[in-house]
Amino acid sequence: MRCCMIRFSRDRILGAVCALALGASLACTDDKPSSVSPPPTITWIQVWSDEFDGPAGARVDNAKWSYDSADGCSGGICGWGNDEKEYYTDSSENIALNGQGQLMIVARRAPAGLTCYYGPCRYTSAKITTRGKVLAAPGRIEARIKLPVGQGLWPAFWMLGHDNPIVPWPECGELDIMENKGSQPTTTSSALHGPGYSGATPFVHEHTLARGTVSDDFHTFAVEWDSLHVQFFVDDTAHYRVTNVGIQQYGRSVLNQSFFLILNLAVGGKFDGDPQSDAIFPATMLVDYVRVYRAEVK
Repeated sequence: MRCCMIRFSRDRILGAVCALALGASLACTDDKPSSVSPPPTITWIQVWSDEFDGPAGARVDNAKWSYDSADGCSGGICGWGNDEKEYYTDSSENIALNGQGQLMIVARRAPAGLTCYYGPCRYTSAKITTRGKVLAAPGRIEARIKLPVGQGLWPAFWMLGHDNPIVPWPECGELDIMENKGSQPTTTSSALHGPGYSGATPFVHEHTLARGTVSDDFHTFAVEWDSLHVQFFVDDTAHYRVTNVGIQQYGRSVLNQSFFLILNLAVGGKFDGDPQSDAIFPATMLVDYVRVYRAEVK
């Protein structure tokens, strides 16, 4: 079990202390205390991970992940609700360990004879989820990922509320830790969706790298949340924070719950449009690890 101790800014500490004060009569304000006392320390205790260790060509651990497949029509959401053009498979051509401690998710041109909702399938790719296997309680989740680039690619690391699909989207809640438009190789975005703030959500923020691109090297994408706020990070730099007060201006907050994790590489659709050139394929999303932590405040 890995344990990380990090001292945070006063605002982040305040958020964690307020979260622990739920149900109590503690008032959380920015007023300085009348007496000087050492700030609390947040220790992140790792409670789950996948380091993707294993031989080249191996499948993902089925105790941790399951595969979504096809074009979404079997679930009544053809194109996965976004007019996407990929057909998801569990083939090693689309998803496998690389033997170097990383997971490869590969989007390719589809073979002949595969049919999608729009006709002959144009692309294949992969999507995995911890639904029904692993839930992450409020805390911190991070993944180290190297992204492909090219207009029409849509790699994502995200979460849905624990009771989906029994509770449909957007009521179940969604946290998008990282999404990338393949046409924007220096920028990723994070977002929050829920009842009253979904689709073109008001809670979305783009982050531009200080240097380089998302395909030059691995970057760490993370989220920290509790019932009072959610905060998104790129390479341990906080770039976006949403509070419960702000959420409730639009609808019910979805923060006070557990989520399951999703990794996928979509192709085409509403986010970045359909590819204008197939020269970008095959396109590979490399995932070094996924880790889940709980907060311990002292």
